[in-house]
Amino acid sequence: MDNDISPVRLEAWSEGDGELLRALNAPELTEHLGGPETEEQLVLRHRKYVGMSAQEPGAGRMFRIVLLPEEAVVGSIGFWVRTGDGEPTYETGWAVLPGFQGRGVATAATRAVAGEARRAGLHRFLHAYPSTDNGASNAVCRKAGFELLGERDFEYPPGHPMRCNDWRLELTEPDDRP
Repeated sequence: MDNDISPVRLEAWSEGDGELLRALNAPELTEHLGGPETEEQLVLRHRKYVGMSAQEPGAGRMFRIVLLPEEAVVGSIGFWVRTGDGEPTYETGWAVLPGFQGRGVATAATRAVAGEARRAGLHRFLHAYPSTDNGASNAVCRKAGFELLGERDFEYPPGHPMRCNDWRLELTEPDDRP
């Protein structure tokens, strides 16, 4: 988007977002992530996401994505701490409901979550690891200003090896670096 007005708002994940998580568990939305999760896995994930909202922001956050001006809840996005290549960093991931894809929602939400991670101020980089064959998510990274570092092996979910692209976004300004 060429203007400064975001078409989305991020709202902290809450108890009421369980149905959103179930809607995002569709086969077409999880094909690059090992497929849909069981109900038990969804309940655990939902509890984890709600718990993240109660922590200090620097530990990470999950959000529901609200499309403006419609005020429609259209997906999820978040950032969390991950140790990669020996140093702590932030990782991000997102999902947008099928009826709202192709409208710039994921890119706008990714830019917004990068701002949240930047304000948390604990880590220099935000990474995303979309599967190499997930063209849409790789395009989001490119449009949101991430730098492609290359391909790498990744395991997600645990026990499910995949080949992904490692995208990195600088969160700190040169004057802020140690």
